[in-house]
Amino acid sequence: MAEAERIIGTPDTPDAAGDGRERPEDAASGERADSEGTRATGEPGTGEPEPTAAQPRGKRRIAVLFAVALFAYALDLSTKMIVVAKLEHHPPIEIIGDWLKFEAIRNAGAAFGFGEAFTVIFTMIAAAVIVVIARLARKLYSLPWALALGLLLGGALGNLTDRIFRAPGVFEGAVVDFIAPKHFAVFNLADSAIVCGGILIVLLSFKGLDPDGTVHKD
Repeated sequence: MAEAERIIGTPDTPDAAGDGRERPEDAASGERADSEGTRATGEPGTGEPEPTAAQPRGKRRIAVLFAVALFAYALDLSTKMIVVAKLEHHPPIEIIGDWLKFEAIRNAGAAFGFGEAFTVIFTMIAAAVIVVIARLARKLYSLPWALALGLLLGGALGNLTDRIFRAPGVFEGAVVDFIAPKHFAVFNLADSAIVCGGILIVLLSFKGLDPDGTVHKD
């Protein structure tokens, strides 16, 4: 009897049959698992693209850029308003003896008083810098670059505001300067922001860090 069962090969249970055929319920469960896996990973065909970490990271960097620019611009504008109201047409205020004074002057040139005959050109350059930074912000993924460009943008906006709204006229206005170190040109906070942003950009370029966050080595 046992020999007959061995020859016939009768299975012990219905599920133990090794015929290799897929049962309908197994196929259905497999389809459900594939469908759930597809929806979880956001693969094509679901209508829901998979989110990437670069998108929110880029938005945060842009937010940092404009926050730094707004802070630098507001600080420059407020100090200039105070200087015009309290210091202009008054004797200089000594901060550190003769080494550092606050002295209100009107500068028709570029930063630190250079190029007074090219006021309109400097105004156009400042406007161009603002446009370039705004366009570059769309591809910004580096925090140090966001800080550097924010300083440049805030400083350029600060001096451009003077060029447009101060005497003697639109695009020819004289910038308000008031920080007067000994044996050095008089400047303002916008000039300082521009210089600091420029120095930071040079350092980042030497280190091989690009605005999009990639690092290259020459």
